[in-house]
Amino acid sequence: MAYEKLGTLSLDYMPCRYGASKLLFRGPRARLDGRYAAFLGGTETYGKFIAEPFPALIAARTGAECVNLGWTNAGVDVFLHDPEVMRIAARAQMAVIQALPAQNMANRFYSVHPRRNDRFIAPSTKLRDIFPEVDFTEFHFTRHMLHRLRAVCEERFALVQGELQTAWVARMRLLIHRIDAPVVVLWMSAHDPGAVADGPYLSQDPAFVTRPMLDALRPSVRAIVEATASAAAQEQGTQGMIFSEFEATAAAETLGPAAHREAAAALAPLVSRLMDAD
Repeated sequence: MAYEKLGTLSLDYMPCRYGASKLLFRGPRARLDGRYAAFLGGTETYGKFIAEPFPALIAARTGAECVNLGWTNAGVDVFLHDPEVMRIAARAQMAVIQALPAQNMANRFYSVHPRRNDRFIAPSTKLRDIFPEVDFTEFHFTRHMLHRLRAVCEERFALVQGELQTAWVARMRLLIHRIDAPVVVLWMSAHDPGAVADGPYLSQDPAFVTRPMLDALRPSVRAIVEATASAAAQEQGTQGMIFSEFEATAAAETLGPAAHREAAAALAPLVSRLMDAD
């Protein structure tokens, strides 16, 4: 993708806290003393490099109070382990949960940082036994580690991938069931959900998440909204994004403002309907 060189320019995310949470969310701080919609998700929900991410666009379209609880590079664990976030989500009129990558959460094979879920902490004894030739001390991020394991042995890697996918469905169900409000799951990606997780999509979020995994959540949610960025949106690259030269590479791998407008357009009617429900 092309990108703009914007010198030292960077975006003011107006970081704010809610209650006792240790997480710094994107501001401005929303009001929690009335009816509101809660948005839980990763980099896209947070709106990294985006002046108006889709929760803000939905607020403008609908007039609803939209609480942005997005956290960059989040996995499901960061929300489940934050009592304040769960309290806010449970009290919402409705909640939107972005489908998050399956590799960024603790599982039987490895542990991750409790807040920086993309940070690899340590392998389990089971993973060491499966990949005895791998030196796990060289890895700091889950994606790097998994790419390496796949390159070492596809057959053994399939065991790890299967564990991640099974754990993702279980953890997402747990998150949904802890929210005492209608829940909508949002698929926001550069590609459609596939029947299997393979090919180049392992490098694109939500990594390892497939359509059958999404379908497994349908009995527990009000709707699943697919907001795959259109070809036209992706062709715009980083046009309209705000970032410094140092951030250019990361920005080029992130969905741009056009994709956020498409996601907002797909979600807004459903948000309006659920917010108006008694």
